[in-house]
Amino acid sequence: MNFADLLQSWAQASEPPRTATAYSVRLPVEDAARLAALADLYPGRSRDDMITDLLGVALHGVAAALPYRPGPTVISTDDHGDPVYEDIGPTPRFMALAREHLHRLNAELARRAR
Repeated sequence: MNFADLLQSWAQASEPPRTATAYSVRLPVEDAARLAALADLYPGRSRDDMITDLLGVALHGVAAALPYRPGPTVISTDDHGDPVYEDIGPTPRFMALAREHLHRLNAELARRAR
């Protein structure tokens, strides 16, 4: 999801599952002012929901921006027949850690739902 998709989704009502843990942050004054402006533009969305959505889009962008570092092993070929090397940068580790945490958080939600 990018920021344009996010703005479009704010016009609709949808709620993904939320963690049992609440996170609290103190925003820089300029960011708080921009958040207040967004809340005025999209009055159907709470500021907490906006912060959650913005953080999600930002984390997706961070994951996409992690640098690719080619390793020594060819794992496939691209459309032109050129070799594609395994990624030995931070992306594979980040993805593995994110999957581990997702599994743990989903298990926690399932336990609390019982």
